This record gives sequence, structure tokens and C-alpha cells, in this order.
Amino acid sequence: MRSLLVRNPIAIGVFWVIVYLVIVLLPLLILLLYPPAANVGRGFWLDFSVALGFIGLAMMAMQFALTARIRLIEASYGIDLILQFHRYTSVVAFLFILVHPIILFIDNPKTLQLLNFFHAPWRARAAVIATLALILMVVTSIGRKRLKIPYEPWCMAHGILATVSVGFGLSHALGVGHYLGLFWERTVWIGIVLITLWLLVYVRLVKPLFMLRKPYLVEAVIPQRGDVWNLVLQPRGHVGIHFQPGQFAWITLQISPFRMREHPFSIVSSAERPERIEFGIKAVGDFTKTIKDVAPGTKAFVDGPYGVFMTDRYEDSAGFVFIAGGIGITPILSMLVTLADRHDERPLHLIYGSKTWGNITYRQELSALTDKLDLTIVYVLRNPPKDWSGETGYIDKQLLQRYLPKRPATRNYFICAVPKMMDQIELALHESGVPVTHVHLEHFNLV
Repeated sequence: MRSLLVRNPIAIGVFWVIVYLVIVLLPLLILLLYPPAANVGRGFWLDFSVALGFIGLAMMAMQFALTARIRLIEASYGIDLILQFHRYTSVVAFLFILVHPIILFIDNPKTLQLLNFFHAPWRARAAVIATLALILMVVTSIGRKRLKIPYEPWCMAHGILATVSVGFGLSHALGVGHYLGLFWERTVWIGIVLITLWLLVYVRLVKPLFMLRKPYLVEAVIPQRGDVWNLVLQPRGHVGIHFQPGQFAWITLQISPFRMREHPFSIVSSAERPERIEFGIKAVGDFTKTIKDVAPGTKAFVDGPYGVFMTDRYEDSAGFVFIAGGIGITPILSMLVTLADRHDERPLHLIYGSKTWGNITYRQELSALTDKLDLTIVYVLRNPPKDWSGETGYIDKQLLQRYLPKRPATRNYFICAVPKMMDQIELALHESGVPVTHVHLEHFNLV
């Protein structure tokens, strides 16, 4: 399956989109093909609101699959794109579910009595609980940073609220019964919810059990320029993970993998040497600032690898152009050292933007790679020293056109930087004749 994904990722990606649409629209399709027998006089708006409710509930159930880090799905899009899709579809599902009762109240004001929680039938109370749980989940997710909610308790609450919302939502649909009168219709819905619950169990219990059986030990923490540290791990009692250059993994340090205190970091070491894996970590947050204090011998757990930001997916490319900003060099370094270990002879270009000459992370390692690869490096400094004769300022269209290959469409381009910089470079490449399919981006905002 992996070779198929590498050869034709677009076809596999389309396949998973179709699967998603089929599952989300299946309840609505069932209603269209097998409408309730006693549906005369119920009206268009009532049926329309019910359709929105069913679609919203199905989309909520699918959120469990989107966040389960399923390798076959992740390998088609990358986790960053999947999580963005998860955020957007969660909002859409929320709106569908919220509009469902609003239409009912407008169409038939008498249904407002169902909001009387203590006197309403249990199916109405289930709907109220599901909706309140969904509202709380959306508010705490969108406003987590503003509300200063720590990631670990938020993650736990997020899973609980999602389970409550889907579970009570299904209870409401089964309790109403009018649109799920047939046994097999109820079975389809119960099956969907049971699968979502299994995914929750898999993520919270099964996967940590597998990780617990394959621990790592910290071998060293190596300081680098730019306030970056290399966390070096060695597998204990197993061969380690096999990854592709450019991928990343979630790391849990010192504590059990059942705790939801994990962090994603890019791998910087060679994919040809999985027996010793290194992660590049910039000290910018509460957790990353403590990396330098991690002692050798500390137990670690690794969930991965993940990501589609890798040269191995484009083996027929005539060469590669890498564009990095700051810590964005980490996945690119893994690609370069792996290409060096494979004695790759294709032409490579690296355009690396940094604030100062002293902040250029992995400068020595990159310089050494120029002896092993056909690698051209262009450093772009925002605050250059007085004797600097290289490029200055920002990586823009004019700078790129000075260094792009004569036939830019024959190369694949890998960009890893802050979002604003990536957007500007992506636009500049398109205006320079680079096809959209040849431009690959890596985002950092995964949680």
C-alpha cells in the first residue's frame, strides 16, 4: 500500500474524499430512498431541518476518524491538512446541528416547549445535552489560547465532550424514531457511532499500549545555533521506527504514553539510519524551553512517523529546491542528509532565510553537505553583518528568480517557514511558472 501511495497519492486522496462523502451523506440517502411511511403533512422545513441534523451528526462522528492519525488516510494528505479539514468541518457540523432546532422552532413555535429540560421527554433532553456539549466543545477549542486552557486538560475534555455530543445526539435520533423506523436504519447509525467509539478507544488506549512496548531512551541533547536543540533517541529493545526524510513524530517524555502530553517535532536525522533518531526542537514554549534540561537515559515514547512533506514521493523529479525560514530547516535537513547517504547526484538548491548569521541553525552541517551533494546554498539575512556580501532582506519573487533553475517546472519545491512567508513564496513560485502540484508546504500548527 505504501508504494501505491507514493506512486499515485492524488488517486488515493480522491478515494478517501469519496469515502468521507459517502459516510456523511449515507443517512440522508437512506431517508431519500426509504422515506418514513407516515410523512404526509410534516412539511418541507421540518424534513429539511432533520436532514441538516443527520448530516451534522454524521460529520461529528467522522471527526473521530480525522483525529485518529490513521496512517492510510494521513499518507494521502498529511496531518496538518487533515487537522485543518477537521477544524473547518467541525464548524460546519456545528452550524448544521444548531440550525436544525432553530428551523423547528420557527416552523412550529410550540416546539419551544421542548427546551423545558425537566418537563420535556427524554429524547428532547438528550438533544439539549448533545447541543450544549457541542457548544462548549467549539467555544473551548476556538478560544483555547485566549482562555489559557492547558493543552492536556483541554484534550481530555475535548474527547469527553465530543463523545457526549455524538452519543446523546444518536439517542435523540433513535428516541424520535420517525426517521429511523426500520431496524436496518437504526443499525446503520448504531454502527457508525460504535466505530467512532472504537476509534476513541484506539487512540486513548490501544495505541499507547503499543507505544509502551516500544520505548526509547534519550541518548543526548545537543545544542545548536538559533536556540535549537537536537533530542537524540535510541530504541530500547526494538529496531526503532522506519521513516521517510521530512517526516515528524509526536514525542512523550518521562511520563506514560497514556497521558495526553505529547508534542510534534520534525526529524532531522537520516532515514537511512533509523537506529539513532534525532529531533530538532526550538526553545519557544513552556515545554520546548525545558528540552535542554532533559537528562540522558530519560524514557521517551514516539508516535509516528507522520507527514507527506518528503522527497521520496517525487523520485522522478529532476532535482529539488528547498526554501526554509528559521526552524523550518529541520525537515529539510533530514531530506538532505538522507540524499547524501544515498549518494544522490541530482542538483539541489537551498534558499535559507534567517534573522542573523549567528542564528542560522545547522550551518556547519549544511556546509559539510555541499561536499557530498550537488547542493547550492543561498543564505538570506534580515540583519546582516557589515561585511556581508550575500542576499539580504526577505525571500521574494525577485530573489527567487535569480536562483531558480532555468526550467523551474522540472523541479519540486519544498517550503517550510512561518505561514506568511510560505504564502508569499508560494505565490511567487506560481507567478514564476512553477506548477501547483510541484509546490509542497509544511505547517507547524498541529494542536
